[in-house]
Amino acid sequence: MMNSIQKYNVNLGARSYDIQIQAGCLLQIGIKMRELFALSSRCLIVSNDVVAPLYLQQVKASLELQGWSVSDFILPDGEMHKNVEQWTLMMDALMASKLSRNEPIIALGGGVVGDMTGFAASCYRRGIPFVQVPTTVLAQVDSSVGGKTAINHPHGKNMIGAFYQPKLVWIDPLVLNTLDVRQVRAGLAEMIKYGLIRDVSFFEWLQKHMSELLSLDAEVMAEAILRSCAHKAELVIADETEQGQRALLNLGHTFGHAIESITKYTEYLHGEGVALGTIMAARLSEQLGFAPAGTEKRIVAMFELAGLPTTVPQFSADTWLDVMGHDKKNVGSLIRYILLRDVGDAFIAETVTDQDIRRLIQSFEV
Repeated sequence: MMNSIQKYNVNLGARSYDIQIQAGCLLQIGIKMRELFALSSRCLIVSNDVVAPLYLQQVKASLELQGWSVSDFILPDGEMHKNVEQWTLMMDALMASKLSRNEPIIALGGGVVGDMTGFAASCYRRGIPFVQVPTTVLAQVDSSVGGKTAINHPHGKNMIGAFYQPKLVWIDPLVLNTLDVRQVRAGLAEMIKYGLIRDVSFFEWLQKHMSELLSLDAEVMAEAILRSCAHKAELVIADETEQGQRALLNLGHTFGHAIESITKYTEYLHGEGVALGTIMAARLSEQLGFAPAGTEKRIVAMFELAGLPTTVPQFSADTWLDVMGHDKKNVGSLIRYILLRDVGDAFIAETVTDQDIRRLIQSFEV
């Protein structure tokens, strides 16, 4: 079993933090927390009703061995609960825990748990430390890194939030063994994204090692997580608050978020939406003459290899444009799209018209 420690430092000056990846490290979280917060005595763990029965007691025990007084708050599982009502209940739990400004909150779960916990940490007492302990592939390779925190609003995904960096990202690949295969596949979509936007060699490496990734080979998965986190961290370091190149990380997300929103977050996992949105972005890239013919076909083949959906759902062009018009990544009234020149070469397109989108939507109609 792979048990070596792999680290990557997200160098943001005073807001810098480590991403640490090690099989079995979940049980050592108490030791690391004591190193980071030597003078603190209380913490709050936020998890959900799927992850908590699996790992909450283990994390609590590790912390209590190091003298921590631990309270917890459990969310219902699912993107549909990433809302102001549940966030308010989380804030109530923070109030009841009486954490000081130097005492941390820990996100133990996937992207929803991490996003909501980070946003709560940014607001409580105008900011307390928080730690990411991601338990899904998607969270380990994407949402736990970079400091984007948010909750959803009926008008759009992640519309209410803040840029707020964690103090640590603590990744144990072994916790992925309790995921169902659909969650694993959804996380692979975000890995594939890094290859598509900036590293064709990583795209090809993922293609070569897809069977090991799907079977959760600990060593191969740790390598894939490290390379993914490094790509994310490099873009975050260069552009922390997404004024420029960090936006490349949104490949597939403008369309993908629309799919999630239109279907009320009940039909597609986030990674599945990203995969479908990426296929749409690839076709648009070809239609506008940016990417060579065959780019979409190559990407569809990759998603099929990962077992991800590749059939774009059909909604009216007006519905698509209305929902995407609420996307937080827009600048003024302009919708920014991340398109491809080729696999491994993404760019920000700001000249795409509504007519271009209508033609794209029409091309997917059966």
